[in-house]
Amino acid sequence: MNASTPPQRNRLWRALAFIPNALYKGGGLGGAARRALQIFRQSGVRGVARSVRVLLRGDGPPLMADASRADRFQYREWLKRYESPLTSEARQELKAQAEQWPGTPIFALVMAVADSSHQALERAVASVRAQVYPHWHLSLVVHAALSAQTREWLESQASVDARIELLVQPPMALVADWLACCDARDALAPDTLWRVADAAVGNPQAALIYTDEDRIADDGQRSAPYFKPDWNVDLLRSQDYVSRLAFFSASLASELGGFDPGFGEAASYDLALRCAEHLSSERIVHIPKVLYHRHVASPDHVHAMDPAEYVPEGGERALQAHLARTGIAATAQRESHGFRVRYDLPAELPLVSLFIPTRNGLKLVRQCIESILEKTLYPRYEIILVDNGSDDPEALRYFEEIAARSGVRVLRDDSPFNYSALNNGAAAIARGEIFGLINNDIEVISPDWLGEMVSIALQPGVGAVGARLWYPEKTLQHAGVVLGYRGGVADHAHRRLAEGDAGYFGRAALLQTFSVVTAACLVVRRALYEEVGGLDAQHLKVAYNDVDFCLRLREAGYRNVWTPYAELFHHESATRPSDLSEAQIERFLGEERYMKNRWGDLLFNDPAYNPNLSLEIEDFSYAWPPRAAKSQSAATSA
Repeated sequence: MNASTPPQRNRLWRALAFIPNALYKGGGLGGAARRALQIFRQSGVRGVARSVRVLLRGDGPPLMADASRADRFQYREWLKRYESPLTSEARQELKAQAEQWPGTPIFALVMAVADSSHQALERAVASVRAQVYPHWHLSLVVHAALSAQTREWLESQASVDARIELLVQPPMALVADWLACCDARDALAPDTLWRVADAAVGNPQAALIYTDEDRIADDGQRSAPYFKPDWNVDLLRSQDYVSRLAFFSASLASELGGFDPGFGEAASYDLALRCAEHLSSERIVHIPKVLYHRHVASPDHVHAMDPAEYVPEGGERALQAHLARTGIAATAQRESHGFRVRYDLPAELPLVSLFIPTRNGLKLVRQCIESILEKTLYPRYEIILVDNGSDDPEALRYFEEIAARSGVRVLRDDSPFNYSALNNGAAAIARGEIFGLINNDIEVISPDWLGEMVSIALQPGVGAVGARLWYPEKTLQHAGVVLGYRGGVADHAHRRLAEGDAGYFGRAALLQTFSVVTAACLVVRRALYEEVGGLDAQHLKVAYNDVDFCLRLREAGYRNVWTPYAELFHHESATRPSDLSEAQIERFLGEERYMKNRWGDLLFNDPAYNPNLSLEIEDFSYAWPPRAAKSQSAATSA
C-alpha cells in the first residue's frame, strides 16, 4: 500500500487480511468463535477489541488462538520468534563469555539406558556431545539385558569421546561440581550446560538449579512447554516439577547419599526432596528457559500437557519419607493429577473466627451463613457477622435471629464502607487463634473445607491459605492470584476454566504456593494477621487489600498457599455493581496507584508465574513477547 491509497481501501484490505489470520490463529471458524466468546466472558468488549488489534498487527497468535490447540497454532510460532538458533557465531560468543568467568563448573550427567527407541537414544547422546560448554562427563548406565547392537553403538560413542563411559550401575564417586540425571529418550538444548554454568557462577550459594522443559517427538517437532514457577515447595509436594532438568550440587548429593535406586523412577524426585530439606530458597535457582526436551509419552497425544507424567511411580513413598524427615504430621497419597498431602490437625483443635462483612444482602448472606452452619465438619468456629449499616427490615430480623444462636455474633458498624476496617474491627473482638475472611456471597460445597484450610495454615512458614472457588455454573473463579495481569495489579489464574479441567500442567488442581490468594475465602493465623498489621484500612479501603496483605505476609517471610481441596461457590456477580460512580472509579484508580508505588516491579515479576506466560489473559497462554526474567535466583519462600 502506498501513501495515496484511499483510507477506505486501506481499511478494507486490513479487514480482508484479518479474516484468514483469525481463522488460522483461532483454529478454524468454530475455534475463533469459541475463543472470542471466552475472551468476551473474561474481559468484555475491550478484551475482544484488543484481540482483534493484535491480529490486525500480525502479532501472536496469542489472544484469539484456541487454547485447546495451543501447541499446533502457538508454540511452533512462538519458537520461531523468540528462540534464536545457536549459530556458530553465537556458540563462539558463549564460549568467549565462559572464558571470562571466575570459575569452571564441571557437570556429571547420568543416563540410564535400556532398550527403547534407538533413534531417541542417539538423539539424547548427541545432544550432550553437542553442548557449547565442554566441561562435562556422561555416565551411561547400561541395563544387563541391553541388546548387543545398542551396547556396540554406546561403546563406539565412548571410544570417540573420552568424556563418555559405560557403567553397569550409577557412579558412586564423582569428580564434578554438579550432578544431573537424564532420560535416554530425552534431549538437552545445545546451550543447556552453558546456561546452568552461568547460573552457578552468578549464584555461588546455589545448590539446586532447575530449568523449564517441553516435549520432543520422533520427528523433532517440539510442543507442550512447561514454563515453571520459581521455587515452590508446595507444588513440589504435589508433583515432581523440578527434576527434569535439575542439577544438584555434587557435594550435597554425595553427603545425602546420592540417588536412591529403591525409589525407581522417582529417584530424582526423592533426591530433589532431600536436597530441598537442607536448602534455603536463596540456594535454589530456576532458569526460566526451555533447556530440556522430554520425549513424547504417547504418539497419540503429541501435544498433551499431562500432569500425570509428573507423578512418578514410587513418588508417594518418597514424599511420605520427606514428610517424616521434616517432622510434618501428614499423609501423602497419589491422585489423578498429582500427589496430595493431607496435613493432620492437632488433637486440640484451634478456635476459628470467621468474619463476614455485609450490608443488607439478605439472600446471599443467609445462604452463606446457613451453608457454613449446615455443612462444615470442623467443629470449633465462631461466626462474626459485621453489619455495615444495614437498613433492610428483613435482613435486620435475620441478623437478630442468628445473633441468638450459639457461636454467632453480630458486630454493628455504621461507618462508610471500608472492607479493610470492617475485617480489622472483627479481628479486634475475635476469640479465635485462626481468622477466616469470608465474603457474604460464599457458599460451602465441600464439608471439610475449613479443616483442610486450617491444617495448612498451622504449618510452619505458611501465611494465608486460599480455597478453590467456583462460579455458580461450576466454572473456576479462584485458583490463586497472579500479579500484573493486563498491566494492572493482579487477577485470578485459570478464571472460567471448566470443571474437570486440571489446567496448565495440573496447576488448577494441585495444592501449591501463590504470591496471593483472595480474601473472598482466606484463612490465616491470628498471630500473623496481627504481625503484619491486618488489612490496610488507610490506603486500601475496598480494592486490593487482600493482595497487599498477602504480599506483606510474603515480605515477612511466609508463603501463601492455595488448596483445591477446600471448595466453595462464590456468587461474585451477584454482589458486583453494574456501574460505578465517578468517585468510586477515582477511589479504585487511587488504590491501584498505591499498590504500584508500594510494590513496584514485584507486580510484574511474580515468582509463582513464569515470565514466558502471558499477562494478557488468565489461561496460562504464552507471552508475546516473553518478559525478561528479573533474576535467576529463587523467590523468597519458606
